[in-house]
Amino acid sequence: MRPYTVSLFGHRKIHDLKMIEEKLSSIISNILREHENVEFLIGRQGEFDEYAASIIKRELKNYEMCNATLVLVLPYMVADIEYYEKYYGDIIVPECVSCVHPKAAAFEKNKYMINSSNLVVAYVNEKGGHTKRCSMPLRKERKR
Repeated sequence: MRPYTVSLFGHRKIHDLKMIEEKLSSIISNILREHENVEFLIGRQGEFDEYAASIIKRELKNYEMCNATLVLVLPYMVADIEYYEKYYGDIIVPECVSCVHPKAAAFEKNKYMINSSNLVVAYVNEKGGHTKRCSMPLRKERKR
């Protein structure tokens, strides 16, 4: 059975931790209740990514019967990969980023995540950036 795949994106800086905590906990909990097999794709570029990953890990403990994985998606391999291997269920560097300029790798990684997802959750608190560009066309849940 293919997993129900959820990508999460957000700006580097977050302003309202309590609001994010409440909304993400509710969203993640609902997803875990509704789907038996879930894959959460997330990056590691800022405060939102780190905070969202910790919320997902906490919610996974509440739904131990669910087959769910937290997957770190990187635009390129990093030196301290052992640290990340202990925290995330899996780590991937999409093949599509290997042939692009390093400055374009993050955008290509984001496109990969979106195209792989049934649902995209985005936290946008500014006028621009990758998060806004990636989330604008994603107002509804995608069917794969």
